[in-house]
Amino acid sequence: MSSSSHSSQASRTSGETRAPGPSTCHPQLARLAETSRSPLTFYIDGEPVQALEGDTLLTAILTHQRHVRISEFSGTPRAGFCLIGACQDCWVRCETTPAGGGDAQATQLTRLRACSTPVQAGMRIVTRAANASEAHGGSHV
Repeated sequence: MSSSSHSSQASRTSGETRAPGPSTCHPQLARLAETSRSPLTFYIDGEPVQALEGDTLLTAILTHQRHVRISEFSGTPRAGFCLIGACQDCWVRCETTPAGGGDAQATQLTRLRACSTPVQAGMRIVTRAANASEAHGGSHV
């Protein structure tokens, strides 16, 4: 067995699991049109990524990874369902700091519907929660 096939087999059998993220898998969507809109940078789970002005969060996230969020209840990936704001499946959280700045301890999580919220430069989107109480602890906009 070659060293390259051995190392790939070792990584498959090591039991290591990594949640899919912007740098670990193929995206769900590929942009085919409207490529001339202005680019902007936002963050998915701390990683800077690019979107185009006018994209919804759902589009912006799915052009970088295969899921919109990881379910806080089952731990499974979710990619949205109805895409019109009715099903509750695409909720993500956005890290925000209260007006007037403050320290990192003051960071709040605000829930947003990815399918109907336009992406904005600098948004810091969190796609997974440690548990259900953390996911529901932010304000509900």
